[in-house]
Amino acid sequence: MPQKPANVIFGLADKPPLGTTVFLGFQHVCLVAISLVFPALLIYETGGSPEQAGFMIDMSLLAGGLGAIMQSLPRGPVGCGYFCPQVCGPSFWAASLAAAKMGGLPLVLGMTAVAGLIESIFSRFMHKLRGLFPPEVIGLIVALVGITVIRTAMNSLTASDPQAEAFAHHGLLIGLFTLGVMIALNIWTKGNLRLFCSLIGMAAGYGLSIASGLVHQEHMLHVGQQPWIDLPVLDHPGLAFDCSLILPLVVATLCSTLKTVGDITTCQKINDEQWKRPDMTNIKKGILADGLTCLTAGVVGGFGQSTSSSNIGLSIATGATSRVIGVAVGAIMIVMSLCPKLAAVFTVMPRPVMGGTLLFAMSFMVVAGVQIITSRMLDSRKTFVVGLSLIIGLSVDITPQVYEGLPEAIRPIFGSSLSAGAICAVFLNLVFRLGLRKSAQTALPATAQAQGEAVAFLKRQGAAWGARAEVINRAAAGLSELVELLTLHGMVRQGGIDVQASFDELSVSLKLSYAGQAVELPPAPPEASTILEDQLAQRRLGGFLIGKYADQVEVARRGEINEVRLRWEH
Repeated sequence: MPQKPANVIFGLADKPPLGTTVFLGFQHVCLVAISLVFPALLIYETGGSPEQAGFMIDMSLLAGGLGAIMQSLPRGPVGCGYFCPQVCGPSFWAASLAAAKMGGLPLVLGMTAVAGLIESIFSRFMHKLRGLFPPEVIGLIVALVGITVIRTAMNSLTASDPQAEAFAHHGLLIGLFTLGVMIALNIWTKGNLRLFCSLIGMAAGYGLSIASGLVHQEHMLHVGQQPWIDLPVLDHPGLAFDCSLILPLVVATLCSTLKTVGDITTCQKINDEQWKRPDMTNIKKGILADGLTCLTAGVVGGFGQSTSSSNIGLSIATGATSRVIGVAVGAIMIVMSLCPKLAAVFTVMPRPVMGGTLLFAMSFMVVAGVQIITSRMLDSRKTFVVGLSLIIGLSVDITPQVYEGLPEAIRPIFGSSLSAGAICAVFLNLVFRLGLRKSAQTALPATAQAQGEAVAFLKRQGAAWGARAEVINRAAAGLSELVELLTLHGMVRQGGIDVQASFDELSVSLKLSYAGQAVELPPAPPEASTILEDQLAQRRLGGFLIGKYADQVEVARRGEINEVRLRWEH
């Protein structure tokens, strides 16, 4: 059972009051609305009509709302059970634009459904691929999610009114004002002010935008002209398919899936004070929900869906991570999809307000990624995985001209810093694992010096393997106790103690072999009154303590040789 962190106000299983839940839901929906720029831009880039853009936005909200509820399910084979809402995924932008230019909206929707099907199938094998996603790779992906948004956030933050040259910088001022209000409320307030810091900040930024003229009368007219109730699914243009788009679609789906792995891992970490490693079975269910949401989006007429890193970042900032909020977000999005007037209020949000909100939320994602990376000891191999992947990812934004001449088939990989860095990290992790020695062996003398030599050996190997310091320290304590038991009580009759240590990302294992008396592992300690005078009682106490140090202990005998096997979860 996850242990609720101290900085979380409403934890995973908590149920906030109804009013609080609704306001928190609206706060997150304001952030979800920023992603609606992707279906709108897709339609406008291909010469579509405002009606088509409205249809795709409404259907994206419908699919995303269903996905947010699906991800919040605490039981069953679908959904990670965390607050992890779905939004229009930037990973699908390049592939969707190519499909729109080739065959219009029907081809976009058909290939989006195929992408969801591919991801759903891939989720069935996800739990077997933990070796591909060690914490340093997942942490890098989480950090890159935040870094990728920098360009969008800064472009939005500096957006000004093109009709008012005298106010060339007031868009930046509004964005900074929005960000400043959010930060101030988050740092220096408690209770509801901290919970709703983002919503209050956006409202303040919205109000300042109206007062300064950044929100025009035509924006208000656009909202007023929208009907209260509509069923846009009746305008569905149909589905089309093209096999030539499969490869770029697979690349886009892989990028989206890697991002989802990072997002769900972040959810696991922020909801558990004792978090140690990604739960791949849980991630498997979350990816299935992600794939089914994307499939639903294609079928009903929406843009490709993916988990929302921005909303997860906002949940960290506010300290409200309850899955009940995810259900509220999903319900509000579904209502919005059927109420164009309400949806329009969010779609005309001033861009500087969007930029300030994105910077606020993504700050937490970048830091969360760094924390996941540094949760393991970084050897030279892992340093290169993180460092080179980060450099290649950033180069996509810093020097995009380097990738202009790439073949069309692989160009989607370098469509964003997230996709380039994430795929590079997975590839380098596979390459650098080749030839990595996973086991080591040493021989210890049956003397008083053996204890120190054993601990030094294990810590040296732990650093070489990049194992978690916490696990290596526990293993070193257990090894020290065992070697002291064998040497202090003269249980080794001849020769020394052979120690074999191994590491496989999932566990640290030790096997000690020696000729002599077997170690007894009693289920309970001996009576305290017998320990000082009875040597056998002292040995039984040592055996009991060894059983407590390790997650798993086994004793076996091979002819004249005794073996003690110890294992620690990593």
